[in-house]
Amino acid sequence: MLAMLSLLAAVALPPQGVLAEAPAPVVLALEQRDPGDSLYRAGRQLLNRNRYAEAAATFSALIRRFPRSASVPDAYYWQAFALYRTGEDANFRRAAQLLQYQQSHYTAASTRGDGDALLARVYGELAQRGDARAAEWVQAHANAAAPAAPAEPAEPAEPAEPATAGGRQRSGCPSEDDDPRVAALNALMQMDAASAVPVLRRVLERRDSCSVELRRRAIFVLSQKRTPETEDVLLQVARTDPDGDVRQQAVFWLSQVGSERAVTALDSIARTATDEELRDKALFSLSQIRGPRTLQILRDYAGREDAPEESRERAVFWLGQRHDTESAGFLRDLFARTTSAELKERILFSLSQTRTAENTRWLVDLAVRQGVDVELRKKALFWAGQSGADIGDLVRLYDRSTDREMKDQLIFVYSQRRDAAALDKMIDIARHETDRELRNKAVFWLGQSHDPRAAQALLEIINQ
Repeated sequence: MLAMLSLLAAVALPPQGVLAEAPAPVVLALEQRDPGDSLYRAGRQLLNRNRYAEAAATFSALIRRFPRSASVPDAYYWQAFALYRTGEDANFRRAAQLLQYQQSHYTAASTRGDGDALLARVYGELAQRGDARAAEWVQAHANAAAPAAPAEPAEPAEPAEPATAGGRQRSGCPSEDDDPRVAALNALMQMDAASAVPVLRRVLERRDSCSVELRRRAIFVLSQKRTPETEDVLLQVARTDPDGDVRQQAVFWLSQVGSERAVTALDSIARTATDEELRDKALFSLSQIRGPRTLQILRDYAGREDAPEESRERAVFWLGQRHDTESAGFLRDLFARTTSAELKERILFSLSQTRTAENTRWLVDLAVRQGVDVELRKKALFWAGQSGADIGDLVRLYDRSTDREMKDQLIFVYSQRRDAAALDKMIDIARHETDRELRNKAVFWLGQSHDPRAAQALLEIINQ
C-alpha cells in the first residue's frame, strides 16, 4: 500500500533533480510520457541525413497523430524547414503556411524566432521564382524591418557546403540582388519559348565560377518552357554539369517532364550515380511520375542488395507513399527477404502508412512471430496500434504473451488508443498483473489519461 502511494506521488509530481535516482519503472515511464517524442527524434535524425521529404512527412505524422505532444509547436518549424530544403515551389508555399500557423498558434515555441527568419527566406525564394504575392510580402517586410539574410538553424547540424555551392555568393562574383544577369533570366519567363530556349542553352553551357546561380535559375526557367528541346537540355545538364546542386535541379525538373526518355534517364542516374544526393533526387523524381514502369523501377531498386542502403530505404519510403496493394505486398515480401535491420524498420513504417486490414493484420502477426528480433516485433506492434489494429486482438494478445518486453510494449500501445477496451485493459493490468514493473507502468499511463474511469481506478487502488 505504501509502495503504491509512493509510486503514484512520484509519477504525479517528479521533483527536480531526483529522476536519476527514481525506481527504474518510473524512469522508463517518464521517458515515454510524450508519445510524439519518438517521431520528433526520428524527424530530426532524417534532417541530419539530408532526407528532407521523409523528415517533412515524419513531422507531419507527429502533428496529425499526437496533437497534444509537447513537440508539436517546434514540429511545425522543422516540417517547414524540411520542405524548404527540398527546393520545390509547392513545398515553399506549404512551408509558409506552416510557419504562419506557428506564428498565430504557438507564440512561445522555442523555434519561433527562427520561424520568422525562415519565413522571410521562403518568401524570398518564391518572389525570385515569380510569385507576385510573395514579392509583395517581401517588399512590405523589407521596408518595415529590413531583415538580414537569415542564418541556417544551428540544429540539426548540416554538412558544410563548398564555397561554390549553388545559391551562395562567390568571392569576386556580384551578389544575386545586384546581378543584372539574374534579372535578365527572370525576364525570359515572359518570353516565348522559341526566343528563350537558345539563350538558356548558352547559359547552361557556361562553366565559370560566377555562373552557378545563373545556371540554377536557367534550369527553372527552362523547365517552364515545354519544347522538344527542353528534355534534351535537362538530360545533358543532369549528366554533365559540374555543380551538384544544378544537376539535382535538372533531375527534379525531369520528373515534371515525365516522358519515357526522362524515366529512362532517371533510372540510369539512380542506378549509376556516385553522388548520394543526386541519386536520392532521382529516386524522388521517379516517385513523382505515376505509372507501372516507375513503380517497377522503385521496387527493383529497393530489392537490390548491392545498392546503397540509405537509397534503398528511400525507395521503400516512396513505395509506401503509393498506398496501393501491390506495393504493400512487395514490401511484405521484401521484409522476409532482406537481412538489413534498418531496411526492415523502414518497411514497417511504410506499411503502416497504407492503412489496410491486410497490412494491419500482417503487423500484428509479425509482432507475435517467434524467431523475429524483439525490437522489430515491438516496432511492428507499435505501428499496428497506430494503424488501427482491432483493439480486441491487441487486448487478447497481452494475455497470450509470455514475453515481458512485448507486454511492456502492449501497455504503451494501449495508452495511445482512445478505445474503452484499451483503458479497461490497463485498469485490469494495474489491479491484477503480478509483475510489479508492468503493473507500475499501467498505473503511470492511467495517470496520464483524462478519462474519469482512470481516476476512479487509481483511487480504488490507493484505497485497497
